[in-house]
Amino acid sequence: MRAVAADDEIPWPPAGQDVDPLGDPFLRTRFVLPARPVTFLRRRRLVERLHHAMTTPLVLVEGAAGAGKTLLVADWAADLDGPVAWLTVDEGVRRPGMFWAHLIKALRTADVPLPDDIGFPSDGRQVDRTLLNRLAARLSGHSTGVTVVIDEYDKAVPEVSEQLAFVLHHAGPGLRLVLVTRTEPLLPLHRYRAAGELTEIRDADLAFTPEEAVELLEAHGLRLPLAAADDLVDRTRGWAAGLRLCALAARQSPDPELYLKEFEAGHSTVADFLLAEVLQRQPPLTQDLLLRVSVLERFCADLADTLTGRADAAPILAELHHANAFVEDLGHSWYRLHPLFREILGVHLRERCPGLEPELHRRAAHWLRRSGALPEMVSHGAAAGDWEFTARALVDDLAIGQLFTGLCSDDLAGLFAGMEPTTTPESDLVQAAGDLARHDLDRGLAHLRHAKEHLAAEDTGLPAAQLSCALLEALAARLSGSLSGAEQAARAARELQREVPGHLLDRHPELPALLLTHVGSARLWAGHLQEARAALTLVTGDQGGASTAVPRQESLVHLALIDYLDGWPDKAQRHVSAARAESERFSLPEHADSGLGGVVMAAVAVERDELERARTLLDQTPAGETPDPVTAAGRSLVTARLLLAEGKARAALAAAATDVPADFASPWAEEHTALVTASAHLAEGRPEAAADVLRELRTEQPACAVGMARAHLAAGDPSTALGVLDAMPGAQHVGPAVRVRATLVRAQAAHADGDEATARRLLTDALLAGRRDRLRRPFREAGAWITPLLARTPLRELAAGWLTPGEAAPGAGAEPAPVLVEPLSEREHDVLVRLARMMSTEEIAADLFVSVNTVKTHVKNLHRKLAVNRRTDAVRQARRLGLL
Repeated sequence: MRAVAADDEIPWPPAGQDVDPLGDPFLRTRFVLPARPVTFLRRRRLVERLHHAMTTPLVLVEGAAGAGKTLLVADWAADLDGPVAWLTVDEGVRRPGMFWAHLIKALRTADVPLPDDIGFPSDGRQVDRTLLNRLAARLSGHSTGVTVVIDEYDKAVPEVSEQLAFVLHHAGPGLRLVLVTRTEPLLPLHRYRAAGELTEIRDADLAFTPEEAVELLEAHGLRLPLAAADDLVDRTRGWAAGLRLCALAARQSPDPELYLKEFEAGHSTVADFLLAEVLQRQPPLTQDLLLRVSVLERFCADLADTLTGRADAAPILAELHHANAFVEDLGHSWYRLHPLFREILGVHLRERCPGLEPELHRRAAHWLRRSGALPEMVSHGAAAGDWEFTARALVDDLAIGQLFTGLCSDDLAGLFAGMEPTTTPESDLVQAAGDLARHDLDRGLAHLRHAKEHLAAEDTGLPAAQLSCALLEALAARLSGSLSGAEQAARAARELQREVPGHLLDRHPELPALLLTHVGSARLWAGHLQEARAALTLVTGDQGGASTAVPRQESLVHLALIDYLDGWPDKAQRHVSAARAESERFSLPEHADSGLGGVVMAAVAVERDELERARTLLDQTPAGETPDPVTAAGRSLVTARLLLAEGKARAALAAAATDVPADFASPWAEEHTALVTASAHLAEGRPEAAADVLRELRTEQPACAVGMARAHLAAGDPSTALGVLDAMPGAQHVGPAVRVRATLVRAQAAHADGDEATARRLLTDALLAGRRDRLRRPFREAGAWITPLLARTPLRELAAGWLTPGEAAPGAGAEPAPVLVEPLSEREHDVLVRLARMMSTEEIAADLFVSVNTVKTHVKNLHRKLAVNRRTDAVRQARRLGLL
């Protein structure tokens, strides 16, 4: 390689022309590769891409100020074989005559032989076409090819691009051109792309990955965990200069890790860089626009014009994006600022224009309401402190249900948590919604009463507000366990829907979905299981979008509980899996199903005698965090059954007796509490007490009949036990969990009567019915009489492998192959493939056209499904499973 490094000696004056067209000496700093600092980090993945770029005549490295473009290319160019000519463009070199004079000088400095007859520009403003022809012809004959790197090419005037395209085309394989620029050059890039003759490295490629950030910080003497580096990369978007400036500042801090986590961007060396390199280079009107849009997460030209009071945002924003001035194009004419730049501009706005920020938020809120962007409208209305407008907009737009179902519901609830007291019905409704979302029933009902009083005094009727009130009353009734209250609220809502404009109802399918979910849950609590199933199935049958995803998920886990109560654990598991698929599809919050899905899966795990798994699932839904009586009762009962399975009868009794916050009793909760109590008495050898508990219920539930039969059998009264089973209602429709237990009672009675043939036949039926759902717990509960029978053929074969240990498989003792417990979704597999390519979270988001938070959710799901904690382990495990 013949490149000129910073410390090389350049013969001076060099051979040939030694002054530029203005008669000034050439400045050698324009022709040398920039020196790499001691803390420089070689970006191997990007250097490899540049090495592969040697097969294309044109390489474009485009990125914002401080993206690391120049040092990346300098690092790569230093290792090249063959001549490398380097030219850094500045204000003195931007015009055609000066540009070509300096490019020719760069070629000669790199020892590229150029004959004197090529010529030399004599006018700094223009260049003769003959010179370009001769230069292209000379380069086309170069045997090994010349690499020309032009840094800061964005400073050259547009005419240079046309001339450079001409030389590049006619030089053929004799010239490889590398352009380092902040903006896309005016070359015919589409032709090079179509011909496969262009290599591009853009801002997204230049962004540091978390792993590279860790290495860069280590080069600065800082050690940061990968998770903390991931957060820093998210905040800086992997911006090279930002990371380096943060590292330099953190070295001066007594707690570098804390500094990197909490540093104030507005008062830092990063702010100094961005203000000097980006903001202060802009005209005053552009600076004003940037400062004002810093209050926005995203913006379009019309919204920006609303904040500035002008009508010039469209061309300004397009130019800022084209210039890589930290304004990112989101598509469809929407933009956003780089997060650090936005943070710094926000501080600068408050210092330069104190008191303006609330007014900007107010303008944004009013514009966003007209455009229908609800979450953003609420955010800006809250920031402006205009609570009356914000609450009225939310209710009038019939959007109060999105406090419970929107993907930003947590954010919305958090914004309204700081709401100041007002006297409007809309404000009371919003406050009631916030209270009920936090499961504060008393406060929620108080605000609902105030809202109804205000609405009754209104002459206009306010049907949207009344419908919102009915929705909240249905939720309050569900939380209190009142079926009549939920049904009454649902009837009122159906009547009110006739008075609300159709376009509003069409925009909010979450309202009927929420109402049905609340009614279905209340019916379930009241023991009307089939009516509950009918309402909940209507919700799950709706294949709508994100707005109805939460009620669909809640309805699916309620259906799972009904399946479990009916004795169908496998169906229950499928419903929970469907709910989780819905959650992953829309990246719903973990608590969206109120924790009921985990409770049902814990119940299924107890039935399968997977006690550690059941305990883990229950621990993920801590007591006291269950928002409604259905989930609270379910958790208490499953906890009690788990304790019974662990041999802790007294603790099981205490758990089953836990009070559930509800104004009305639940038949199924009482029945299953009695079953647990009876089972605890049986476990302690008190069958009479067990029978007494169940006898007091006066229920016809099949599960209770089986429990009563078990008690009579344990008391030595098999005939009464069999009579109870014979009279059991709906025996032909019960699920396997009930059927297996009933069959085992009959088998035990036959065994006690000495009828071994009947006992074996019945035990065979029980094994066949229990094997599909892996129902081990009923057999464990049956007692010691079953063990000798299971040791004999053919029962031994029926039980082997799932109920009792089977024969060891060949190769036993070797490390077991990994098992994927839950299949990956299509989107999760897409993310996994990109993790294997060492792409950062930001790169994956850009590649898949999704948000960074969505990618993080998919990565979290991958970790759970692959049973790993790190990205590298996920990729390794996926390869072992054959997923990659």
